[in-house]
Amino acid sequence: MSSTFQHTAYRLETRRRYRSDEQSDTYRQFTAGQAPEWDLETPWCRSRREQAALGKRFERVRIMDNPPTPGQRYLLNNSERNGRVGEDIRYLWRADAERLGLPEEDAWLFDSRVIALLHFDSDDDLTHVELITDPVRVARACQERDAAWHYAVPHREFGAQVPSDM
Repeated sequence: MSSTFQHTAYRLETRRRYRSDEQSDTYRQFTAGQAPEWDLETPWCRSRREQAALGKRFERVRIMDNPPTPGQRYLLNNSERNGRVGEDIRYLWRADAERLGLPEEDAWLFDSRVIALLHFDSDDDLTHVELITDPVRVARACQERDAAWHYAVPHREFGAQVPSDM
């Protein structure tokens, strides 16, 4: 679905960690205090650049705890790579997300028509994706996206607010 949408792909990321990240070389580099060596020529990066060049928008709002988890710090660092391939990533503190009534589930919203709700197990592994087209749920997801986007801070600006402890 992430390559077949027509106009916009919006992701709400609410988790404190993603096991798939922890299995990557860049995560190991980051947690060892090294600058991750982001490869901007992976198939994923090339696909994002190509789709962005076609005018498709990729937007993410990531929720961060205070203090941030190691996984959240890693994703903040990763935002620079994602931005370089065409994504616009913004952040909200978890307390602000709760005040806005944002869901605690990760999901993609494609073209304001389809929700791809991401399900994870207790080890933080993605187990399956549930596609939702119910108009009431989609309309609610659009309202949540709009609220999150309005209050979220661009990743560079947000990163300047996050104390470094690694």
